[in-house]
Amino acid sequence: MTMNKIKKHLGLALGAIALLASASLAQAAASSPMPTTGYTSQPIGHYEFCKRYAATCGANATKAALKLSPAIWKRIVDVNAAVNGNVFPRTDQDIYGVPEHWAYPTTEGDCEDFVLLKQYMLEREGIPASALLITVVKQTNGDGHAVLTLRTDQGDFVLDNLDNKILAWQSTDYTYLKRQAVDNAGKWVGIVDDRNLLVGSVR
Repeated sequence: MTMNKIKKHLGLALGAIALLASASLAQAAASSPMPTTGYTSQPIGHYEFCKRYAATCGANATKAALKLSPAIWKRIVDVNAAVNGNVFPRTDQDIYGVPEHWAYPTTEGDCEDFVLLKQYMLEREGIPASALLITVVKQTNGDGHAVLTLRTDQGDFVLDNLDNKILAWQSTDYTYLKRQAVDNAGKWVGIVDDRNLLVGSVR
């Protein structure tokens, strides 16, 4: 798939939701930064993706979090809804005949593909790569899943293909495992998700 095909599809997707009402920044629940540890293993799907798109997996120009404004928040909400509404969820096994293959989707893809497309679109809106981090989580049923973490001056938020609402990361039911490093898109760090421990300690 060429980048021109991706861009054409993205333009159609954004046009389709131009009249949608977006959640205001004032409605976003307060969040906090996601605590992380040192470098950890890179998912094999992302490793293979980086071999095909090496330019997307190097050192980031800045480590800064995104400074939110109502206009930027609306654009993020619109992109999240556009991708969720225009990409049909389908497994890599069904599409490519392999268990794991990360790629930019045009019409269908799995959770990682949704994340990659949102990341691509938002970077072209001027949001720094250091604020758009692919994140691996575990669902309550034990299945693996991927979301996009948005690092902001008001805390970390999650863009998810399973929910059009952009939530504070600690407001989700996921267990957070690891995400891309802030300083380098080709490296990953562990996440300290001790929310369950904290809840248990006050019972």
